[in-house]
Amino acid sequence: MEITFIRHGQGEHTLSLPESLQLEDPSLTEAGREQARSLSSVFDVTKDDLVVASPTRRTLQTASLIAGESGCRRVVHPLVSPRMFPQKQGAMTLPCDRMLDQETIGTEFPGFELGSGMDRNMWTSGINVLPHDEFAECADIFLRWAEEQGHVTCTWCPMTERSRRTGSG
Repeated sequence: MEITFIRHGQGEHTLSLPESLQLEDPSLTEAGREQARSLSSVFDVTKDDLVVASPTRRTLQTASLIAGESGCRRVVHPLVSPRMFPQKQGAMTLPCDRMLDQETIGTEFPGFELGSGMDRNMWTSGINVLPHDEFAECADIFLRWAEEQGHVTCTWCPMTERSRRTGSG
């Protein structure tokens, strides 16, 4: 199994910090769309790949651009939703990191299937402010799910950095 993590391109919520973090449901900027398009030339996504995105507009837009016309399977999964770092006890999810609901995803991103086997609450709360132990549990659940899927590409780490986890599978 090979998992490549890619963060979304530049989003509207990063243009005028910290005020822009209060934007709800921010999209990619034109620069963010260009970043995603140029990254699609680095990753040769094929019909045999699986692209997994978090349930936010900017990550679904990024994943769509990277996957292009490859014909690959596309899944939106709450276990790769935004994660506050560093964690702050009692913190609330910022408006820019609130996840899209399943109905909106189905309507606006019909090429994506919804990740299965998740508690409905996970689709509304996500992993953003989970305590470390609960987050670690969710990470293990996601990695087991990913291993069952085969080759996986997830959009959720910095656009300028790449992390790679390799195992057998």
